[in-house]
Amino acid sequence: MIEILASRYAYALMFVLLGIGMYMMIANENLVKKLIGVNLFQTAIFLFFVSVAYVQDGKAPIVPDDPAPGELAMASPLPHVIVLTAIVVGIALTAVGLALIVRIHTEYGTLREDTLREVRADE
Repeated sequence: MIEILASRYAYALMFVLLGIGMYMMIANENLVKKLIGVNLFQTAIFLFFVSVAYVQDGKAPIVPDDPAPGELAMASPLPHVIVLTAIVVGIALTAVGLALIVRIHTEYGTLREDTLREVRADE
């Protein structure tokens, strides 16, 4: 069991980040902490995509002029491109989330979810 975890440490780290991110999204009442949990969850997904795309002894996907048959182990660039796009989307999501959090704080004076529910119920 230890050998498997030692050889697949990226997957173990991914599951730890997934768990921490999910816990932060569910258990915390503070909206900023929930947003940090979403970012941790996204980071775990990025790590998963990159670790799945890993090829042992893989090279950049540049084919030489005279390739030797059977010796071309190339890594696919598609998962890395998807992760780069997801990082940009994640940054935009974080920026919009922080802007909404600032607006909620100026409007209601709190970032706690339970207090926000009480204030909204009174309106």
